[in-house]
Amino acid sequence: MSVKVEVWGDYALFTRPELKVERVSYDVMTPSAARGLLEAIYWHPGMRWVIDRIYVLNPIRFTNIRRNEVSATISASKVRSAMAGGDTELYLCTQDCIQQRAAMVLQDVRYVIEAHFVITDKAGEGDNPGKFCDIMRRRLEKGQCFHQPCFGTREFPAHFGAWSGGEPLTAYPDEDRELGFMLYDMDYSDPENIRPQFFRATLRRGVLDVRDCEVFR
Repeated sequence: MSVKVEVWGDYALFTRPELKVERVSYDVMTPSAARGLLEAIYWHPGMRWVIDRIYVLNPIRFTNIRRNEVSATISASKVRSAMAGGDTELYLCTQDCIQQRAAMVLQDVRYVIEAHFVITDKAGEGDNPGKFCDIMRRRLEKGQCFHQPCFGTREFPAHFGAWSGGEPLTAYPDEDRELGFMLYDMDYSDPENIRPQFFRATLRRGVLDVRDCEVFR
């Protein structure tokens, strides 16, 4: 069973992994970002979201901003030490490690995400597609979510609602664009070796169709 969700916001940053110091966004939302956004609205262990299409409703526009970030992270070894009862402080002092970085972000974004879900082996006896679809519909109508959906980073919140306008009218109805290799999702099949997956993205008439894309690891 498929759903269409309209999402929009002032800014978005879907970071290209090959450009880490100064962040640069992909031209459009990635399938993994779309999946994460839907999971923020409704997630259940008995289902898994699969992205089918992403419709680009607003023209692709970039702008440059500067953001305050921290240059350090809390290491996993310190976390393990604290969990084992060690005398380790788990905090970062932003005044000591703050730094300002530039970012090229998307501005005034609006998409329609078309997706479906599949039932997983963790579904209970009372779980079924109709139940999950009804819950998702109600949550969209009421604006409910588990946590605030965002466009790539939490600084850029995403507004959302159910799409009921028929076939979405895209910003590029008569144009095709080659977007190059784009992040598809992360492969969690081996928890000890989580690997990124990529695909060759093409925006056809304003629609990023990922239903039959070839995934590279």
